[in-house]
Amino acid sequence: MDARILTYIVIMIVVTNLIRVIPMILIRGRIRNTFIRSFLYYVPYVTLAVMTFPAIIDTTQSPLAGLLALVLGIIAAMFGLGLFPVAAICCIVVFVSEWLMT
Repeated sequence: MDARILTYIVIMIVVTNLIRVIPMILIRGRIRNTFIRSFLYYVPYVTLAVMTFPAIIDTTQSPLAGLLALVLGIIAAMFGLGLFPVAAICCIVVFVSEWLMT
């Protein structure tokens, strides 16, 4: 194995573990600041949205089909449907809209 690859792997291990260990070392007690608590609460949702949104538009053959599925999925979720029905509605919308566009 090349020494450079081994060095890169070790650096990756150190950086990944430091990101997880430093907050546990620096923050001993409960976080009382409401701004920081709300920020940390929403970080996973924002990260998921930032990763998912471009894939919704770019994965379909037509960006319009992806956008239409996104809008109808948001509307279905606002009406209280669960994850599976919303995903099924979005898949059906993409399938039908791409079939109609060809």
